[in-house]
Amino acid sequence: MDFSHTEAQQDLEQLTRSIAEKLTTNDRLRELDAAEDRFDDKLWQALADAGVLAAALPESVGGGGFGILEQCSVLRELGRPLAAVPYLSSIVLAASALAEFGDDAQRQWAQRAGAGEVVLTVALAEELNDNPAKPVTTAVRSGDEWLLTGTKITVPAAAFADLILVPATTPEGVAVFLVQPSDAGVTIDRQRVTDFSAESIVELAGTKVGADRLLGSTENGAEIVDWILARAAVALSATQLGTLERALELVAEYARERVQFDRPIGSFQAVAQRLADAFIDVKGVRSTLWQAAWRLSENLPAEEEVRTAKFWAADAGHRVAHTVIHIHGGVGLDRDHPVHRYFLAAKHNEFALGSATEQLRRLGQILADVPA
Repeated sequence: MDFSHTEAQQDLEQLTRSIAEKLTTNDRLRELDAAEDRFDDKLWQALADAGVLAAALPESVGGGGFGILEQCSVLRELGRPLAAVPYLSSIVLAASALAEFGDDAQRQWAQRAGAGEVVLTVALAEELNDNPAKPVTTAVRSGDEWLLTGTKITVPAAAFADLILVPATTPEGVAVFLVQPSDAGVTIDRQRVTDFSAESIVELAGTKVGADRLLGSTENGAEIVDWILARAAVALSATQLGTLERALELVAEYARERVQFDRPIGSFQAVAQRLADAFIDVKGVRSTLWQAAWRLSENLPAEEEVRTAKFWAADAGHRVAHTVIHIHGGVGLDRDHPVHRYFLAAKHNEFALGSATEQLRRLGQILADVPA
């Protein structure tokens, strides 16, 4: 198994990094911290103009024909400077799902997303429901239309999205519907989350959508949701990898420069051990991520690998985030210094990925089902 990056991955990494690092400065992030919606529209437009948004979408929607591996490479580079753009929700999840399962009209949304003309998102999380594959949100037929009722939480970019993919349970099985914020019965309220990301509660009160707003069918709805969930886990792990890699670089640099008792603090055994553990943790996140992403790219069974990647990204992310703050000391708590944002971002990703205990429990179930 060769995890060497393809030429396309390398090109996208270099292009994305050059744009993101140039535009995502500490001053710009401070501006976005105070904004109503933490969305860097200038960076988003620059990525669209450079072809980054469309590059890893299928050719059927005007993309470059690449896939999840290249998308993970982009996400890793966006995670490094903590870029406030909805590439994960709009491109990796929503646009890719529309391209894979949508009809010609629905695929137009994906093409417009790749061009940066619209922002898309997916509403997966629900209060007191730890299984997004079985939504509490419901949809029932009303003539030729569907009525959607339920509440989705922590929906990324919902406050400025043009279209939201909403999984719901119907009498015929799970299905995915295309909801526009302007539809009657849709209420969007911004949420305050750990790292100030643009996330919202989306309430659907008998929201009526036409049959043309059903993605795929009720027969393959569960397959579509599983497809989205697997890519969401891998994509967030890729974002976490970029965040942790850059956080480790920052803390290693600080440990070399900060002097106590006439010695750099990195020369103290306790500090060196913490840094070595963080280095190993980041390598674990990197290895498990690319294994899961590769299996998805090859259409191979990947549930075990995806949950392993989620476990490492969440569990190692917790340890690395705390190491970064502890070694920086009081500087790590200074909101004028950029390092505190890496702690908040890593913790946000950890919470979104789910607890390590839950991942280990599900992974144990998967392994128990494997024939000896």
